[in-house]
Amino acid sequence: MTRIFISQDAASVAVGASRVARAIADIALQQGVTIDIVRTGSRGLFWLEPLVEVETPEGRIAYGPLQPSDAASLFKAGFLAGGNHPTRLGRMDELPYLARQQRLVFARCGLTDPVSIADYKAHGGFKGLARALDCSAQEIVDQVKLSGLRGRGGAGFPTGIKWDTVLHAEASQKYIVCNADEGDSGTFADRMLMEGDPLTLIEGMIIAGLAVGATKGFIYIRSEYPHAFRTMNAAIEAATRAGYLGASVMGSGRSFDLETRLGAGAYICGEETSLLESLEGKRGVVRAKPPLPAIHGLFGKPTVVNNVLSLASLPWIMEHGAEAYADYGMGRSRGTLPVQLAGNVKRGGLIELAFGVTLRELIEEFGGGTLTGRPVKAVQVGGPLGAYFPAHMLDIPMDYESFAAEKGLIGHGGIVVFDDMVDLSHQARFAFEFCAAESCGKCTPCRVGAVRGVEVMDRIIAGVEPEKNFEVLEDLCRLMTDASLCAMGGLTPVPVMSALTHFPEDFDKQPRIPAAAE
Repeated sequence: MTRIFISQDAASVAVGASRVARAIADIALQQGVTIDIVRTGSRGLFWLEPLVEVETPEGRIAYGPLQPSDAASLFKAGFLAGGNHPTRLGRMDELPYLARQQRLVFARCGLTDPVSIADYKAHGGFKGLARALDCSAQEIVDQVKLSGLRGRGGAGFPTGIKWDTVLHAEASQKYIVCNADEGDSGTFADRMLMEGDPLTLIEGMIIAGLAVGATKGFIYIRSEYPHAFRTMNAAIEAATRAGYLGASVMGSGRSFDLETRLGAGAYICGEETSLLESLEGKRGVVRAKPPLPAIHGLFGKPTVVNNVLSLASLPWIMEHGAEAYADYGMGRSRGTLPVQLAGNVKRGGLIELAFGVTLRELIEEFGGGTLTGRPVKAVQVGGPLGAYFPAHMLDIPMDYESFAAEKGLIGHGGIVVFDDMVDLSHQARFAFEFCAAESCGKCTPCRVGAVRGVEVMDRIIAGVEPEKNFEVLEDLCRLMTDASLCAMGGLTPVPVMSALTHFPEDFDKQPRIPAAAE
């Protein structure tokens, strides 16, 4: 029986992957050919979706992008044996886009049935957990410290230090909370992993529980991810049946249980304390710190709050060792960063590489430049609160310190590309508008400052008393940066001031002529 692999990732389904799968199944039935269609996650090369891979003696041969109408010609060309067809791509691991990557976290994504324990183990799954079970809690924490792993959700805080605090906190109950509220523009790595390799995240959360003495975990998933929510629940059920979750993890006598929770569409719940409030059934508003969640977190207990990609890095670290992980990267940015390339780009998708790759390499060599063919004007990294960099700054290496030196942030690794048709004054206005809509409302600088920011930008764009309004804008940005309770208000000035600094020509608006004077 020939095995055929077709992605059921939400992005693949959106462009017709399920219709292609049905068309192939229908023709196989008509021709009396027995096939086994395995619905995988995506490899992350989204310009090639819908993508089909066929298992042959020469390896998995890929075809894409496909339409349902291509099914008949695929069979005619003998694609079940790897035959030639206009959409034939060959072996995926030989495509330059994928071959140049260093996939540690996403090594299995697109290869396996996401909820098959047997498939996961056949591709190296649970080896990191097995090693962790042979270690003491402190030994696991020390490995994470030595690896140099930092939070992949945006703040970049050293993961091992956070864990060490929770480990040594005295409490009858501790929690592991996974922040899967992936709300930044241009980001999709969390969703890809949860839909394509959820067992990696589960394994990572179990390891985290063993490291700090937590017996309960929660995955907080954004409401816009119904596919990921269903897949995670199915994977948790499979792991529980197989004995990897429950009262005795792998027969060790150590327990860990895991549940999912679906958010309600609030961007602010990507901030860890707002997320905890929401998990407790309250309105998602930011908590004042201290106390830190590591001391007083979910239900007042010591809590590890980490991003999907942080937790999903742990199985590789525990299997291969901290030193092997730290060999990737540069400076204080160790390991790999799953970059998500989006916006006006020819080849958007997921690229996992060691820290240090430049924006230019990512956009030009992987992304192929802009989709429109026009010059790149601006690149925003780190979500809607990230800085806008002009084309002459594309040689900045992707690492935390280099970005901080240029007043930018890596955030969750999302890159959004704009060509020379974009107006950065309108992008600056959008930053304030976004903050006004998504603020939790707890602190005045964010709640009121964002609204005032929209008003000031409207006056600047209209050319009304520009010099006075630029002074007000700078003062407002300084206030929001210094006085906001959390990063929502504190970082909103970053895209605004970067747009003003690097693209001043977009703010040089002429006053409108009153209608009576025309």
